[in-house]
Amino acid sequence: MNAGSFDGLLSVISPDTSDIDQLPDSAAFPQHECGLFGVFGHPNAAVLTYYGLFALQHRGQESAGIVTSNGPGSTFHLHKNMGLVSQVFGQEELAKLKGTRAIGHTRYSTTGSSTPKNAQPFVVDCVRGQMAIAHNGNLINADVLRDELEHKGSIFQTTADSEIILHLLAQPSENGGNVLSALRRIEGAFSLLIMSERELIAVRDPFGWRPLSLGKLDDAYVLASETCAFDLIHAEFIREIEPGEVLIIDENGLRSERPFPDQQPAFCMFEYVYFARPDSIIGGVNVAKVRTEMGRELARKFPVDADIVVPVPDSGTYAALGFAQELGIPYEHAFVRNHYIGRTFLQPSQLIRDFDVRVKLNLIKEVVAGKRVVVVDDSIVRGTTSRARVVNLREAGAKEVHMRVSCPPHRFACHYGIDFPDPEKLIANQMTMDDICKYLNVDSLGYLDVEGMVRATGRKMNEFCLACFTGNYPLPVDPALDKFIMEKREQRAKRLAAEETHPTLFADLK
Repeated sequence: MNAGSFDGLLSVISPDTSDIDQLPDSAAFPQHECGLFGVFGHPNAAVLTYYGLFALQHRGQESAGIVTSNGPGSTFHLHKNMGLVSQVFGQEELAKLKGTRAIGHTRYSTTGSSTPKNAQPFVVDCVRGQMAIAHNGNLINADVLRDELEHKGSIFQTTADSEIILHLLAQPSENGGNVLSALRRIEGAFSLLIMSERELIAVRDPFGWRPLSLGKLDDAYVLASETCAFDLIHAEFIREIEPGEVLIIDENGLRSERPFPDQQPAFCMFEYVYFARPDSIIGGVNVAKVRTEMGRELARKFPVDADIVVPVPDSGTYAALGFAQELGIPYEHAFVRNHYIGRTFLQPSQLIRDFDVRVKLNLIKEVVAGKRVVVVDDSIVRGTTSRARVVNLREAGAKEVHMRVSCPPHRFACHYGIDFPDPEKLIANQMTMDDICKYLNVDSLGYLDVEGMVRATGRKMNEFCLACFTGNYPLPVDPALDKFIMEKREQRAKRLAAEETHPTLFADLK
């Protein structure tokens, strides 16, 4: 499928942000982030990156891309498009991606809308030679930096904040130290892979919001957002890229730079709760083990006398298992997930009631009929989907329905790369616990507290970003910041042009 046909498809299934209140709850659910994968020094770099992105597909399903190189003097080869990894790449596309080094990207948009022009990696040819970048995260000073760069004459091709980083890196410097100084100028959450003609560079912001790890396969180095990508290609996990570290890989091996001021670590807790694959290792701990322990903590805090524990697949599976084990309640799979459905923004409500819920999760009625049911999920965002699931359980004959959530209530927006909606659309920001319980029509409701959630990780409280739960932001943010800030800039430019107040190119000519 070409980019043009995808534009037509996206016009049908993508949300109109001006009418977000009319969208199903899935549109406001915390979406997957981006996935990064890189290879240096392997003859089949593109194929390895393809498999690596396959393992990271859960981190972004909007677009995928790979860029390859054979080193100094060779042309970068790029292929990217909208869609899943399997849709974007086939044997023909991979055969054209020659090179011993590569970076790849799967995208969920955090800043910049879902369009072909925003698909990554981005590639440029500049005074420093050819450069490519792939970014996971969100810059909080993107608007300020873009204003500055545009006033200096920079021309932008996308609305993604990642392109700003590329412009900063591409600027010439007399002393050759521009790369590290450019990185010091960006603020927010960023894990980056940068490929030049001679080097592959991994960067992690000083707070360490987003994961990034180093591995090795034979004599080649590999980099990935999650360790599950190493498992697929049988690469050896070496270590995580540390917060604030710039790791440079070239023909001479590895070297590490520390260009950022030291900060208190602020790893995103939602990686453990929801985003990361269960088979990944983060902070030396298996994600599935952490989620199971979150379920146990939840059971100890909010026990309930019930007949069965039912997970909301897939993200609630391990928490539900821990909850059931802790209380000795039978664990049952009552919801069956359709793994082949994508984003369901087109909701034919006039034909099928609760289509958006039922198309993804169908209920086995016989499992819940006449039973006291505990439903365990990882989070509740707006509540409309959870409410619809409770309706389905009641209609199926459930005697009681109890809801348990393996993280605290989300009351605040995220500005560091998680697409949580406006706080006014977060149910826990607008309602008391009693009101949420009544809205969901459940017999009881229990959220895991912050202390129990952190305890389940085996790590310290001060190692995490908990802003979406507590409102305490590790790095000050502009409350007006959102993912469509770049689109708003374009709309402003169009409005100025319509009002004939926009500067003209030949204003000084008589």
